[in-house]
Amino acid sequence: MNSGPERDTDDPLIGRLLDGRYRIGDRIARGGMAGVYEAIDTRLDRTVAVKVMHPGLGDDGDFAERFVREAKHAARLSHPNVVAVYDQGAEGGTVFLVMEYVPGHTLRDVIRQQAPMPPLKALALIEPVLAALAAAHQAGLIHRDIKPENVLIPDTPGGSPKVADFGLAKAISADTQHTATGGVLIGTVSYLAPELVVDGRADTRADVYAAGVVLFELLTGKKPHEGESPIQVAYKHVHEDVPPPSSLVAATEPELRIPPYLDALVARATARDREHRAADARVLLHLVRQVRQALADGVWDDPDLVADLAPPSVVAQQEEQFHEDTTPDPLGAQQVPPGAGASPTDTAARPAVEVTTTFDRSPLAHPPIRRDGALPPPGGVGSPTGATADEDDEAPRSRRRGPLLLLVALLLAALIGAGAWWFGVARWTTTPAVLDLTSAQAEQKITDAGLEFELGTPAYSNDVAKGQVLSSDPGPGDRVLNGGTVTVVLSLGKELYPIPDVRKQTEDDAQALLTEHFSYDETVEVFSETVPEGIAIRVEVDGQTVKAGEQRPPTTRVSLVVSKGRKPITVKDFTGKRFERVEAWAKRTKVSIDRSEDYSETVAEGDVISQSPQNGQVYRGDTIKVVVSQGPPLVEVPSVRAMGVDAATEKLEDLGFKVKVKRHLESIGLGYVISSNPGSGDKVPKGSTITLTVF
Repeated sequence: MNSGPERDTDDPLIGRLLDGRYRIGDRIARGGMAGVYEAIDTRLDRTVAVKVMHPGLGDDGDFAERFVREAKHAARLSHPNVVAVYDQGAEGGTVFLVMEYVPGHTLRDVIRQQAPMPPLKALALIEPVLAALAAAHQAGLIHRDIKPENVLIPDTPGGSPKVADFGLAKAISADTQHTATGGVLIGTVSYLAPELVVDGRADTRADVYAAGVVLFELLTGKKPHEGESPIQVAYKHVHEDVPPPSSLVAATEPELRIPPYLDALVARATARDREHRAADARVLLHLVRQVRQALADGVWDDPDLVADLAPPSVVAQQEEQFHEDTTPDPLGAQQVPPGAGASPTDTAARPAVEVTTTFDRSPLAHPPIRRDGALPPPGGVGSPTGATADEDDEAPRSRRRGPLLLLVALLLAALIGAGAWWFGVARWTTTPAVLDLTSAQAEQKITDAGLEFELGTPAYSNDVAKGQVLSSDPGPGDRVLNGGTVTVVLSLGKELYPIPDVRKQTEDDAQALLTEHFSYDETVEVFSETVPEGIAIRVEVDGQTVKAGEQRPPTTRVSLVVSKGRKPITVKDFTGKRFERVEAWAKRTKVSIDRSEDYSETVAEGDVISQSPQNGQVYRGDTIKVVVSQGPPLVEVPSVRAMGVDAATEKLEDLGFKVKVKRHLESIGLGYVISSNPGSGDKVPKGSTITLTVF
């Protein structure tokens, strides 16, 4: 994946609202199957990372199924060094995954800028990666694509690395361990274990191999196998061992020196024969911590630790080299210079060298020289053969003493060798691996190895099931005297604590209750019609409500939801508008309406004449007074019968009416009103028209 935001104005996803919830922003990474975007979860108002499958892949059932499966697999992991998965969905052919947003950079950036790096720093960076993989392996998952690009380093101070992209992860089962799908090899070639190249099968040891390669890169700044093509690199993974990191680092600076046991650790993790690797990330994590402790203690050379860590192939090579270096040649020449740094196991070879030297310096080897500088004749001087009587006796004794001295030297060498073997090897044995076994199984295995079994104080573990072995002292593969004691610590299971009841607590008191056992994430403020401002409402984990009393591990990050008090409602001005609009608004906001009516010559009937309050804010359940128009006021029509038309008209117009005159069919022109419409006594709105019938 590429890291860092990418602005692509032509990307149709940018600005889109997925699932009515996730507002897509800039693209921050791109991989072979999907792109990753920074986004806003509009429902929870938080930044997330949304991984969107590339267009067209969603139509492929196999790819889509694997992508969806990523959410289910990753959601099973709850670990501080694993990028959390929040949600998964599909919309209009777009398949997406919502994950924790981790602002920062990748381990690849660290390698480019800082490698080769001091061994302690390299181990500090690889340890959280192995912790994440250990949690995955415990849950029955393999990552299958461990590489520096998939390790995120947060920018926050003290932020711990997080392993991302479990998109290639698969549940470990007998039926689904192949890493090839439809002829496509899944994974990154520089980190592929040999068995993946040969038969495409993956298990936890494939992740161990990839992690070993990453450690190699941290130590050297280089990949162990290079080639002009991926095929060449894959070939080297199968046919060539990963070289010792120390062979690639010119340790001009003391802090960059790589001790032999760190070479052995890398060899153990990257052994071509997977049977010689650590069984899973949990075992490798234990070995890494052993090595880190040795470094921290200032130990440079520890042959026992090297022997414990190195895979069998490396141990065999070391033993073969040792025998070549310590075997005398046929002429008895000294093979190892005295004091040349031989180990205690070399002591068996030393007496033979010393005997050879003593024998060469005997009188037989160096006869006396005469004063004239010439060698005496055979047998010496003063006898028919040139030998005296004493010399005749001395020669046989010397010939007898030579073999005797040789025999004594050989016996002494054998005794020294046997002593070295007894004190250096025979009295010791290797602690059997009993991690994850039950107490009974561990005791059986330890006693079968001729050791004493002892139970230590049990401890909580988020990775090891209750009742199984969490650790042993000495640890797996460590040296222990025959008949010695192995102390075993059993797991109490996950350390769980109940979520406290924070209702009716102030924010400070509720936060104190939560942080007693859990990590505090954030305070979320929401409006509440029933809970006073500043009082806790509930606890959430990853945006989901958690009930009080629910058991959770101490690594859980909890959020506290606190009341902001009642939600204010902004009052709208409905003056001059239909009353029905006031009713609809009041129903939606749960505000009460106090309606009254009045006449108005200017406001149409059914419209709002006035309201109180006219603006500002109210709360749910508050009342707004509204005056609704009944139209103009009503005026009683007076009696104008028998009045002259002019007088009647004047009287009606004075009351605000309009007058219309209508002649009776039989009118004789007298001009008297015989009736009105509306009639006398009727109440009609002011300004209405009164029709007069005149005779």
